[in-house]
Parts: sequence; C-alpha cells; structure tokens
Amino acid sequence: MASHIVGYPRMGPKRELKFALESFWDGKSSAEDLQKVAADLRSSIWKQMSSAGIKYIPSNTFAYYDQVLDTTAMLGAVPSRYNWSGGEIGFDTYFSMARGNASVPAMEMTKWFDTNYHFIVPELGPDTKFSYASHKAVNEYKEAKALGVDTFPVLVGPVSYLLLSKPAKGVEKSFSPLSLLGKILPVYKEVISELKAAGASWIQFDEPTLVKDLDAHQLQAFTQAYTELESTLSGLNVIIETYFADVPAEAFKTITALKGVTGFGFDLVRGAKTLDLIKGGFPSGKYLFAGLVDGRNIWANDLAASLSTLQALEGIVGKDKLVVSTSCSLLHTAVDLINETKLDDEIKSWMAFAAQKVVEVNALAKALAGQKDEAFFSANAAAQASRKSSPRVTNEAVQKAAAALKGSDHRRTTNVSARLDAQQKKLNLPILPTTTIGSFPQTMDLRRVRREYKAKKISEEAYVSAIKEEINKVVKLQEELDIDVLVHGEPERNDMVEYFGEQLSGFAFSANGWVQSYGSRCVKPPIIYGDVSRPKAMTVFWSSMAQSMTARPMKGMLTGPVTILNWSFVRNDQPRFETCYQIALAIKDEVEDLEKAGINVIQIDEAALREGLPLRKSEEAFYLDWAVHSFRITNCGVQDTTQIHTHMCYSNFNDIIHSIIDMDADVITIENSRSDEKLLSVFREGVKYGAGIGPGVYDIHSPRIPSTEEIADRINKMLAVLETNILWVNPDCGLKTRKYAEVKPALTAMVSAAKLLRKELASAK
Repeated sequence: MASHIVGYPRMGPKRELKFALESFWDGKSSAEDLQKVAADLRSSIWKQMSSAGIKYIPSNTFAYYDQVLDTTAMLGAVPSRYNWSGGEIGFDTYFSMARGNASVPAMEMTKWFDTNYHFIVPELGPDTKFSYASHKAVNEYKEAKALGVDTFPVLVGPVSYLLLSKPAKGVEKSFSPLSLLGKILPVYKEVISELKAAGASWIQFDEPTLVKDLDAHQLQAFTQAYTELESTLSGLNVIIETYFADVPAEAFKTITALKGVTGFGFDLVRGAKTLDLIKGGFPSGKYLFAGLVDGRNIWANDLAASLSTLQALEGIVGKDKLVVSTSCSLLHTAVDLINETKLDDEIKSWMAFAAQKVVEVNALAKALAGQKDEAFFSANAAAQASRKSSPRVTNEAVQKAAAALKGSDHRRTTNVSARLDAQQKKLNLPILPTTTIGSFPQTMDLRRVRREYKAKKISEEAYVSAIKEEINKVVKLQEELDIDVLVHGEPERNDMVEYFGEQLSGFAFSANGWVQSYGSRCVKPPIIYGDVSRPKAMTVFWSSMAQSMTARPMKGMLTGPVTILNWSFVRNDQPRFETCYQIALAIKDEVEDLEKAGINVIQIDEAALREGLPLRKSEEAFYLDWAVHSFRITNCGVQDTTQIHTHMCYSNFNDIIHSIIDMDADVITIENSRSDEKLLSVFREGVKYGAGIGPGVYDIHSPRIPSTEEIADRINKMLAVLETNILWVNPDCGLKTRKYAEVKPALTAMVSAAKLLRKELASAK
C-alpha cells in the first residue's frame, strides 16, 4: 500500500533556514554556508520520510524563497530590470527578484490562494524570452538519490504557472500570459528529459488553479499542455496534484481524460465534494492520491474515519491504485510537535504537526494493506474521544450566546451620516483629520522589557511603569506633531492576534509552531481549540491610561474577529463561522467596556477580511455574509457618539466594496499606497461611500520618507473622487517595524500636507 507527501515545510524545526538566509543577506555568512544549511535540512527531511515508510517522497519542494520564483528561474523569465545576462541563475539574481536590491524594486508578492503564504508573481509579456536557466529540480533529485532516497520531483505545472502570472510593466493589461504556453513547454520538456535521464520514475505537476472557476479556454490549456508533453513524459509516471478546494466537475472531466497522466491528487479535506465525482466515475487503471491528512491545520487525523473513506475508495479505484496522501503541502502547518515542551499533554495529544502527519499517512497506508498498528490507532481514538468530551472545549453559555446571534442583523440603530454628525459635535475635528493606524516603533528596549516581564525577571510594577513611560512618550510626540486623533502606540503587544488570544479562553500557544509566510518571515499562529470567551477586560487599562495623558481623542485598538480567526489555527470540529461569532462576542464585551471607560474612538482592525474569501465564486457570498456580520456584532451596541474605525490590509477591494460598506464602520483606513489608483477607481465608477475613509497617504513598508508635496498631491488625487468631509489623512499601516528616525519626518510631512490643503480648501470657499 503506497503513501505520499505533497510537500514539506522548508524552514526547519528550529527555523534553521530563516537564520541562515538572514545571516547571508546581512553579509555575515557565505553562499556556501547557506547551501550547507539547506542541504542538511533537505537530507534530514528525506531520511525522516524514508524511515517513516513513505513510498513517494517529494523533492524540489524546498525553496530558498518561494517555489513559484524557483519556476521563474527555471524558465529564465527574469524581468529585464535585474540585468541578468543568461547562464545558470545564481543567488544574486534570485534574491534581487525576491527582495529588490539597491537600484531596483522586488517583484510583486501576493497570497498563495487562500493561505497566509505569499508567492512572487511572475511578470510576463509577449516578448519574454524563456530558456532553461535553473537546474535545481534535477540537482535536488540527484542529491536525494546520492543519499539513497529515490524521490518524486515536483514542478509547478505550466498552466497554473501562467494563470498565476501578471502582465509585466508596460505590457497591455489585456495581455494573457496563458498565450505563452507554447513558449514555456520546450523548457519543461528539457527538465523532464533530464529528470528521466537521471533515473526519475515519477514526476508531480502541481496544478492548484484547477480548483478555481476556470473558463473553457483555460481548461483547454490543460489538455493542450499535457498532450504536447505526452511524448516527453512517456516512460514516466505522471501525477497532477490539486489542493485547497473541490475540483469543479468540468475540470475533473478535463484532467481525468488526459492520456499521458498516470494519477491525480485531490484534497479530500477541503474538497469533500470531489469524493462524489470520484464515486461517479474515475478512469480505470489510473492512480488516485487521496489527500485525507490535513496539510492546513495542526489537528491529529481521525484515523478511523479516514480509514473507512479509504476502504470505500479502494472499491472504486482498486487496491493497487490507491495512494494515501496529505491534502496539500505540509508547508502550511507547523514542523514538529516534539519541540513543544510547554503545551499541556491533553491539548498536545489532539495535535499533529508536519512530522506527525507523515507518520499518520504511513499508518493509514499500512492499515489499508492489512498491517494495522492497533496501538497507534487506539491511542488516536482515545485522543479523538478526549477532545470531543473535554470540558475545556465546551462552554455552554458561549454556545447559547453564539447560537442566539443567527436570526438577527446586529446593526447600529442610526445611519452613518447621522452618527458622523453626532461624533463631530463631540470630537470637534478639523476637516482632513490626521491619525495613525495604531502601533509605533517597537524598540529593542521595549522588546527586552516585555521579554524580562514574561520571564519574571522584573516585577509587574517595573513593567507597568516602563510601558507607561513609553505610552507617555508616544502621546507627547503625537501632540508635538499636532496629530488630531491619537493612539497609545501598543508598546505592551507582541502581535496583533497573539496579544488578544493570550487573554481569551479557548486559545493555546506553541513555542515553535512557526509557519513560513514569505521568504524568511515566519508566523506562529495561535491555536483555537475550544469555545472562545473573554474572562476579563484586555485593553481598557492601557487605553484609559493613555487617554488620561491627553485632551485629544485617544483610539482604543482592537483586532477584529475575522482577522483573529484567519490568522489562527482554527478548531475543525465546528463550522468556522461559529468560532467567528464567539470571538465577535468577546470583542463586543471589550468594545463596550472601552466605551464605559470614556474611550470615544475605537478601532477594530479587520486586516485579513479579504484574505479569507473562498476560492470559488459560489461560496463567496456566504463567507462575506458571516464575516461582515461578525464585525457588526462587535460594535452594534455603542452610542452614536462613539466612533468606530476599522483598518484593512492591502488587497483588491474592488470586488468586495459592497461588503465593506455593509460593515457599517464610521471610518475605514486602508493600506493602499502601492495601488491607490486601483482602489480609487471604485469610487470614480460611482460607488457611493458615505462613511469616513483614509486611504493610506504613504507606504510604511519602505524606509523612504515622503515629502509634504508628494503627500499633498496624493490627497488631492483622493479629493478628486471622495467628499472633503469624509477623507482622513493617515499612513497606510502600523509603524511597528519602522524606526523613529523615519517615523518623525514622515508624520511631520503628513500633518503639514493636511494643513496645507485645509488652507487651500478654506480660501477656495
């Protein structure tokens, strides 16, 4: 019975790759040092899978930055600004594409489907020249072979690669990268021929775009590509791997009809409907790679349930053609539970990180072949039962309160323009009011204080006094800069989700549960294992302290329920929206306590609202409905005079603008300075927006300091499409990662620009 892993995390159990990359980028270590760390990681992963009994072990799923960028390098599709002169692509060109360099910017980065991983978007045009310029896939196959492991080389499939690309700068927006299919296939043929010559017997093409809503022309491209590759692939076993959602019926029909393809991989965790398609007709003699072990979460598999699904599938495809697999690459889960010394035993028994999932896949394959490890299965059944019955998971009161939300709409009683009038009477703000998004720079000293307090090296008293001093400094600075609505700077917070999760019940935290977000950046998602509630106020102490230091309005700062949900590992034993409603009720309690404490402006960030959008159009409305409802629940009980702000991170808002309006916030600030034209076009096209809006006036992700004129020019562009009385002036995101030497002059320029325009507007009257 065969077992297969779609892909594996590359960072290493202790983030070895992250530290090696950053050391190399800082010039503290050599390319050889970096390559050695990478080779050691790869060999330990291959050996780990091999000793766990996995039959089909992937290679070329490792990347120094990103697998799509690796494909761009393989195809030699380097944008001309990097001055690459041909030959094998080295670190210099590769990392310039990923990160930019002193003279040219990086390529665009965007979300990999609906995950929190980002890929580097290929930039293509009708004149892009392709050539075989990175032999990484073949080299890694040979490297594993030399270690005695025969792997399954993985390539990003040609059609998905093109569908994920964008027209390069200066190329007509209407240009379709898919028209380049005939030009990239010769390079794929070279790679395949070399892999074959090196001894590979299987090859995996990742074609995840098959789960999206594709038109007939796009589906036709799959038939064209694999028909053209057929003769080169002959003699090899070929698998097309899909993941993250159901495969639509038309796409299923298209790929299962391909002649040169030996097997198909499906995500049967997020794509349960695909099971019906398989039962309805699977091509005889083909392999089915059944993705039943979840690659997107940290919960242990319900082995008994998976085994019965596999037994049903065995009846359809035959014993020798069924392969047990993960639902997608394990890149999206944490690496190894063995490094978790702080998680308590009960909660830990409910979990499986990537290393444990490899063992689960093999245990299922063996059980299917009649060699069931009874002890392993019964321990798993006991853990599943304990999770179902644990009093730590269920809170009756929370369940009742969340269930009661469903029938009602939860809106503030007055419309937004009436509320803005009431708020203006109370707050008395100038036109084009200025504010910032929330965080101020987190200095080394500040991080040290928090670390020492956590490790109990300093007293609570010393900690509070250090944080108070920092807040005072931030308040004074904003008053000197003459900002209208202040923030306390968030010096007490580690991360915008973790900070709240640590104070809510139903959350657990790992010590080493890191997951790659992009490049060397890793995140450590909180784990929601039970019903969520708020035992006590979370931010009121600090916000009230900050408000007492100034006569100007002080914003209370909260993270919204949808963002807490989307940036956590979420329990899989109830629908996501139920968990979201529970978090919304906890945040609602906090909002109302802030209001009672005299905080009149409260910001509830929904940075990740757009990110949770399902991959298929037919499922979007349901998600947006409960996501927006969850946001409204948090603030439906406040008075008209309390001003509710929200902040959203960069993403294409144009397609969800009506949902954003439906959130019914008083003021929304948007991270948009990299694509302001795109965003403003929505309002130019006649979408009526009556609430306050602050499209970021400068990009905080760059150390560059904008001039007053540049910001004024940007505000003028916004005034051309937005009413003067609703426009706010703010940076496009929090300032946590910047230095004060950049923040002070940038905010000075921002306030000067607002004052300049106020003068101009007043004299125009």
